[in-house]
Amino acid sequence: MTTREDLSTHQTPPRTRRGLGIGVRLLTAQTLVLVAGAVTSWAVAVTVGPALFREHLRRAGVPPMSEEQIHAEQAYRSATAISLSVAIGAAALCALAVTWYLSRRLQRSVTAVAAAATAVSTGNYAARVPPARLGDDFDALATAFNDMAARLESAESMRRRLLADLAHEIRTPVAVLEAFMEALEDGVEALDDHTITMLRDQTRRLARFSDDVSALSNVETNRAAITPSWTRPELLVRSAIAAHEERYDTKAVKLSADVPENLPSLWVDPERMGQVLSNLLDNALRHSPPQSTVHVRARVRGDRLVLMLSDTGDGVAGEHLPYLFERFYRVDAARDRAHGGSGIGLSIAKALVEAHGGQITASSGGVGCGTTFVITLPVHRPK
Repeated sequence: MTTREDLSTHQTPPRTRRGLGIGVRLLTAQTLVLVAGAVTSWAVAVTVGPALFREHLRRAGVPPMSEEQIHAEQAYRSATAISLSVAIGAAALCALAVTWYLSRRLQRSVTAVAAAATAVSTGNYAARVPPARLGDDFDALATAFNDMAARLESAESMRRRLLADLAHEIRTPVAVLEAFMEALEDGVEALDDHTITMLRDQTRRLARFSDDVSALSNVETNRAAITPSWTRPELLVRSAIAAHEERYDTKAVKLSADVPENLPSLWVDPERMGQVLSNLLDNALRHSPPQSTVHVRARVRGDRLVLMLSDTGDGVAGEHLPYLFERFYRVDAARDRAHGGSGIGLSIAKALVEAHGGQITASSGGVGCGTTFVITLPVHRPK
């Protein structure tokens, strides 16, 4: 019959025994090496030394078993014992001191890495490991850990900003819809063309935002369908411009292009690259005042085709340029939301361009000096 004490004994988890630290293990290993060296030295001195010493006495003419031989052997044994004792003692002290010092430094470095790893695992991504100064291996370990922690800290910061921006982007149109619905229920607003247009604008904004987030997720996780084919650059640019001409004319922004017809064909997905140009043209239109100009041109540089889209609009300050392609990054959040941007159009463009083996960069002379986006794409078919 099983008693309560037996159940409690079975249910109690075994205690984890704490093993010896790395410092104690190094000291133990060094002690074993010293003991082995001492035993070997004594064994050689006892077994080999006396026979050699007697042979030399015999060759020197000392009679065997004489008092001279006995005193000489006693002196040899005493000298050997004193020499070995002093030498082994000094070696042991030096070895143990050096081992203790190195083990302390090594244990301190390992403890620092363990503490930083524990801090990172609990969400403190600001934890860093100081240089161990124990050689290139330990310094490389500390550098790799600090790089990992910095990347995790950056990813966590981006995640929090992403969630905050997602909440804000969704909250704004939902709040507008809720306000209009309450106004309709209270009879303050009538369901006329103006109200219907406003409601549709907000629902379209939500739908467009959802599509943009989905597109960015698909591109960044390589789930976007890329179907490349040989495409003429002038046809690609001409199609994108034709799709935006009406909106540019409505805002009185001049849209022009300079794309020679003798440019080499590109091995790209025309639909995806059209999406890239569409995002760039949308971005340029949002930040270009009436009577300004947006110009698209294409040139060949070596084995690359360069597409440049320049505007004479708002421009970007230098400190913001490195972050333009980050998700939800806005130079002026209030102004961009008023313009209706989701904040991820440039991120989608960058991901799609890189999926085609190209690069995209942005440059600006400053606020009010316009912005230029440069896309470089290979003109040959990748292997």
